[in-house]
Amino acid sequence: MSPAGFFPEQASSYAAQVDALVFYLTLAIAACVAVIVGLIISLAVRYRRRAEQPVPPAAALSPRLHLVWIAVLSCLCLGSYFWGVHLSSALRQEPANAIEIRVVGKQWMWKMQHPQGRREINELHVPRGAPIVLRLISEDVPHDLFIPALRLKQDALPGQYATEWFTATKTGEYPFYGVQESGLLHTSMRGTMFVMEPARYEAWLSGKLTEEPPAVAGEKLYNRLGCVTCHTTKAAPSLTGLYKTQVKLTVGEPVVADDAYLRESILDPNAKIVAGFQPMMPSFRGRITEDELTQLVSYIKSLRQ
Repeated sequence: MSPAGFFPEQASSYAAQVDALVFYLTLAIAACVAVIVGLIISLAVRYRRRAEQPVPPAAALSPRLHLVWIAVLSCLCLGSYFWGVHLSSALRQEPANAIEIRVVGKQWMWKMQHPQGRREINELHVPRGAPIVLRLISEDVPHDLFIPALRLKQDALPGQYATEWFTATKTGEYPFYGVQESGLLHTSMRGTMFVMEPARYEAWLSGKLTEEPPAVAGEKLYNRLGCVTCHTTKAAPSLTGLYKTQVKLTVGEPVVADDAYLRESILDPNAKIVAGFQPMMPSFRGRITEDELTQLVSYIKSLRQ
């Protein structure tokens, strides 16, 4: 528990900021409730009607009191709003040097894969002090990953990538949960995050490495599916250096070639046609799994000029 005794242990770089905002909202709401309840009780006792007294005339309303009350509430609400927007905006700034871990939610488990290829199910090993980016997606129905110690909660939706990042600040073991109602056994989607010292993490990462890195597996899949036939000629756009660049389309505004664009182009290649090319690419929807799709995207991202 945190020092305040109300929250789980703080184990991420922004956990204290999230807790501070929650404390502020809790105290502000509690203060407003206390004032309102106190006034109701005091006025009810003071101005209760007695049998021998006639009904008093209606009291005159005080515009000044109304303005003060509106101003106080407005300051409390606007303060929490701007504080929340600032914190949310800061948490959306993904670090450039972060370790990217792919997360796939599936009935009923969490599948993790590290850049070096190491896979985990319902476990997550991370180094202390290093920024970590979680790239989440669901293989079937909506899921929701919740890691209380990090103050991290993110939906994993089918067909759509979501991103969360954190920097773990304390070594130890911390539980995580699937908190989205996703079927009869959704409560079994729980696991443990292990925060390790960097040297120990590196030893763990290389100790039982039996899986290929996603980019390596993606290259093999890329060749096996025949993607190399067109994308290394002038028949299709070059994929080298494509990631995070502006792509000109036949129709509409240019788009950024991010993870979502690459995924859509593989599953629905006619959704956004690149300028100067014909819609000749077949769809791979239903032909590859979510893991294989992740491998293809990782390979394309690894192609540098």
